[in-house]
Amino acid sequence: MESTTDKHFENELDASFWNRCWQSGQTGWDIGHASPPIVKFLESYPNKEAAVLIPGCGNAYEAEWMADNGFRDITLLDIAEAAVARLKEKFRDRPQVKIINGDFFQHNGQYDLIIEQTFFCAQVLERRVEYVKRMASLLKKEGALVGVLFGKTFEMPGPPFGGEADEYTALFKPYFHIKKMEPCYNSIPPRAGAELFIHLIRR
Repeated sequence: MESTTDKHFENELDASFWNRCWQSGQTGWDIGHASPPIVKFLESYPNKEAAVLIPGCGNAYEAEWMADNGFRDITLLDIAEAAVARLKEKFRDRPQVKIINGDFFQHNGQYDLIIEQTFFCAQVLERRVEYVKRMASLLKKEGALVGVLFGKTFEMPGPPFGGEADEYTALFKPYFHIKKMEPCYNSIPPRAGAELFIHLIRR
């Protein structure tokens, strides 16, 4: 069955929409700090020289943590000019952080690691296959997509758009080895029981 909600949002969730969110302070996805499950993974990630991409990065708390902890090649990508302006100020003294105002689906590059944090859930269902294909194309062979997805559906129209582990598995499996997809034990309290940690390796 076609979702009229998703069809509506497919035309609305553009740069102008996200810019308005930032300008009006409607950033309910922003938790104010790096996501604990992602930090836990990064604490044991061995390659500080890895080329890292964080798409739809928002305030990029994960990038801030990474820069503070020795990572040397971090690319931030966001479609909203208002978010990018904040990032340029925030990271002005961090040469290891590159900031791009652009569309993920048009972005080109090759990365060892891509961090997913409230970006997948901002995509309408019709774009999910395109999202997965683009992620795979941006990763080097055996590169990793790591982060957090919502492991539940939502009654209210998105974003965020949720889902279940079995549908995510079917979506990612043609392009990724699923090393880990499991409930987060260390989510922030408002998201407890609602998040899945993913560690996917590009085929």
